[in-house]
Amino acid sequence: MAKLWEKGYELDEEMEAFTVGEDHILDRELVEADVLGSIAHAKMLSEIGILTEEEFRALKEGLCEVLRLHGEGKFQIRREQEDVHTAVEEFLTERLGEVGKKLHTARSRNDQVLVDMRLYTRDKLLEVMAEVLGTSEVLLDFAEAHREVPMPGRTHTQRAMTSSVALWAGAFAESLLDDVKLLWAAYGLNDQNPLGSAASYGVPLPIDRRRTTELLGFSKVQHNVLYANNSRGKVEAVVAFALSQVVEDLAKLSDDLIWFSTPEFGYFSLPEEYCPGSSIMPQKRNPGPLELVRARSARVTSGLFQLLLVLRNLPSGYNRDLQETKGPLMEAVAVTVSCLRVVRKVFSKLEVNREKLISSFSPEIFAADEALRMAAEGVPFREAYRRVASDLEGLRSRDPVEEVLRRTHLGAPGDPELVELPRRWLEDEKRRLEEERRRVEEVKRRLLEM
Repeated sequence: MAKLWEKGYELDEEMEAFTVGEDHILDRELVEADVLGSIAHAKMLSEIGILTEEEFRALKEGLCEVLRLHGEGKFQIRREQEDVHTAVEEFLTERLGEVGKKLHTARSRNDQVLVDMRLYTRDKLLEVMAEVLGTSEVLLDFAEAHREVPMPGRTHTQRAMTSSVALWAGAFAESLLDDVKLLWAAYGLNDQNPLGSAASYGVPLPIDRRRTTELLGFSKVQHNVLYANNSRGKVEAVVAFALSQVVEDLAKLSDDLIWFSTPEFGYFSLPEEYCPGSSIMPQKRNPGPLELVRARSARVTSGLFQLLLVLRNLPSGYNRDLQETKGPLMEAVAVTVSCLRVVRKVFSKLEVNREKLISSFSPEIFAADEALRMAAEGVPFREAYRRVASDLEGLRSRDPVEEVLRRTHLGAPGDPELVELPRRWLEDEKRRLEEERRRVEEVKRRLLEM
């Protein structure tokens, strides 16, 4: 079959390979989205009289067959087809003849790939949020199991004040919950239907963009057709930014754990089945997966910058540069999900060395506590600070467990709701996510059963 842009000449082979790039590979991730978007488009065309009901039924049956073959690993996208859109249309034309050629009416590959990426991103954001919440839950469970275990708090990497294992793990759990809020914000921006914008300027046909919005389950139409195309890459960059915050949290957590599990610290023991060895040193058990979480976070952040740089100074309307926005987003999603799963597995089997943690407390870690004790008795804090600083050798040791339990204000190591409060936030987010996942699955079901 000829390419969708066929007009009587063949493209130079090297130029074709260069311009197709990885689309024929990346677009394997977009088959379901392309099918769903095409069903909605075809249904709308039938309702405005461009297609007959019989033509719509034939197209829908063919599109469902594409989805079935894809699920069985039998639907291929060849390089000469360039992308999923051509592969699907070629399949339908071979199967249905002239009817297959009608599906592209009032549609450009520009708005077709836009709606495919919006549907793909919607599914992936829901998946990522589920993984983030699952990881936050594991961290809260870990915090609950060790809520009274003391741990030196650090500033400037040096021992500073009394902390706890629960405070440390809970801090990352709460940070991930904030990341979910960012992901929801990105989800909302993505939740706009660009279908019908065509090549950036609409079409001279009475298409019903509200109808395709309803069919595809988007919350709104992306109104201005030129902005719809200008927003390609912008939405992807916002999503990538939210993902970058997740992996940056995981990188910091991994870095902490790498150091705190060394023999010099000995606070934690990593599960040996997650620690590859050395090819030359028999004694080594290395925190390789955590090191790779730390490193691979850079791939998400670099993808964000790639997206921003691709968009820099582009003129309005579609430009082929935008083809390069697909890969960075897809990689960012894949890396984020894999990093979340690795961290979650590590914490599900991480051992806490309580005695080692307690023995790591030395008297000077209680210096600020002593100054605050004096201030509570009426000594001006700055004076108390100077007195303690001038006699650090005179500080007495304290029971670290008791010091954890003394810190009872909101959010402190001994706060009775240190774990319970974020757990309630977590449950709220889980309910919201489950409702949205059910809604999206219902949208898909209705389209496929239409």
